[in-house]
Amino acid sequence: MKIVKVTYTTKAEYAEQNQSNIKNVMAELQKINHPGINYNACLGADGKTFTHTAFFNSPEDEKVLLELPLFKHFQEQLKASGPETPPKQELIMLVGSSTEIF
Repeated sequence: MKIVKVTYTTKAEYAEQNQSNIKNVMAELQKINHPGINYNACLGADGKTFTHTAFFNSPEDEKVLLELPLFKHFQEQLKASGPETPPKQELIMLVGSSTEIF
């Protein structure tokens, strides 16, 4: 299993559009219902700092997300918006979970 955490801060005026783009990606992921992807996005109390956590069961599962057209669109739009703090990616390890992830 691979777990990726990405954190960034958008400009305040872009935060709503970013949320909409994320919701579109999530709707597509729910539609395709790929069993090896568990992906979450959260918004911080400041209303513009986003934290994404993606759990992948295999490298092939990660590729499914990265090649998803709506995900590519989300990334392009975010980059073009000129975030206050650019995305920072970290690989993290699961210590425990209240539910089965895969």
